[in-house]
Amino acid sequence: MVMFQWQLCKSIHDFLHVDKSRMVGLSPHLILRTRRADAINDKKDDIGWTGNILFDRMVGSTIYTCTPGEYGRLGSNKLVDSVCDYIQFKQKSHNNPYPIPVGGSNAIGTWGYINGVDELIQQMEAIHGHDPSSEFALDHVIFATGSGGTATGISVGLSLAYGSLGDGHHATLGQSPQVHAVGVCDNPEYFYQSMSSIADEMGICLPSNKTTELFVREAVTVHNGKGRGYGFSSEEELDFILQFSIETGIALDPVYSGKALYYFLKKVVEGDPESYRNKNILFWHTGGSIGLYEKGDDLLGRLSVASPVKRIDAYGTKGMSDDDAVIL
Repeated sequence: MVMFQWQLCKSIHDFLHVDKSRMVGLSPHLILRTRRADAINDKKDDIGWTGNILFDRMVGSTIYTCTPGEYGRLGSNKLVDSVCDYIQFKQKSHNNPYPIPVGGSNAIGTWGYINGVDELIQQMEAIHGHDPSSEFALDHVIFATGSGGTATGISVGLSLAYGSLGDGHHATLGQSPQVHAVGVCDNPEYFYQSMSSIADEMGICLPSNKTTELFVREAVTVHNGKGRGYGFSSEEELDFILQFSIETGIALDPVYSGKALYYFLKKVVEGDPESYRNKNILFWHTGGSIGLYEKGDDLLGRLSVASPVKRIDAYGTKGMSDDDAVIL
């Protein structure tokens, strides 16, 4: 049994892990935070199949619902512990659950992003290897954060790589880049505290005169980019996501990467353009494009213009104009 939690239609974390659970013989159990918890329980509403729900149910996940208010008052850890107790002691199967916190944001999960930084460093060193005269270096690294694990892993990983933490400085990398985490929910103070807790859990070693929270605040700047709130998109954000896809071929999800990149470009860079002019900026896309499915209705009007659908008048008998159809 593996136990983790998510919010309706929007979690990258649960989508990535339910199939992996089945691959290693574990049964996935999910906590769903939704305002429709009571209606779903009373059979007045259905949980549906939007976004990642369909995939979660296709692999036979057991889903437990709670309201956002219950989640806020009790906290994620208490809810996970309660469901774990239910699985282990109140069900006849007596299975032993393995709890995973919201977003997979704990010490073990965070190591994945430290490995990701190692991969990034190898790519940068390969650039210098192909062209030793290259002066390419990163000035800024930006990414979305929703529970603190991504931000902790990338910040600690870059601090290790550039020598501000430990002695692992790579001489070819240049100066350490400025790190920016764009929060898609909560507020910066929440993330600084969450990151400090995760770093302590990882066993981070710091000089005696530096607290973990001070290290975190020096390592990363957290921006409040939640906009209308977690999972809610403004018209401007949706316009940006669609236009970005058209211009680059890269899909940004509306909950994490799309919201974060929109905020950083429109609020941070446009608010201080000289600080970012002619700089090498890396935006770390953390996935989650499945979240676009939930926004289908919101995007529909835009798509009719951006992606027109035309009928082929195969026999030239439809009486349609060239603007409306392809006439053979």
